[in-house]
Amino acid sequence: MSAQPSTPAATEVRAFDSVSVGDALPARTVHVDRARLVQYAGASLDRNRIHWDERFAKEVGLPDVIAHGMFTMGSAVTLVTDWAGDAGRVVEYGVRFTKPVVVPYEAGADIEVSGVVKAADPEAKRVTVELTATAGGEKVLGRALAVVVLD
Repeated sequence: MSAQPSTPAATEVRAFDSVSVGDALPARTVHVDRARLVQYAGASLDRNRIHWDERFAKEVGLPDVIAHGMFTMGSAVTLVTDWAGDAGRVVEYGVRFTKPVVVPYEAGADIEVSGVVKAADPEAKRVTVELTATAGGEKVLGRALAVVVLD
């Protein structure tokens, strides 16, 4: 008897009619440590030493190694893609980097992400989600807005 290959369950895309302005998305915490930064550096080809070399980061005036801005940005939008049910539904996304995410060697850092539906366009079935991302009690992304097309 051979085992049948399992197929992953299809994720259901959120219905526009199930969403209202003011709805909060389920918050999440993304933990980042030095190993994750090195992995990201390799994947993104951004091997700037401020992201993995503590001594160098401090020499250039940083408090410690910092996470890549694009890592932080990407970590935040996963809240929206998971909520929407399909990453391809995010049709616009932009942020302003306000503070770096400092990543100490021993403890790493936590990026706390939350979101709220700020606008809804029934004709286009698009919603705008405003994200809030903090690390160490400091806001690390500003004007973080994602526009999502729903079913």
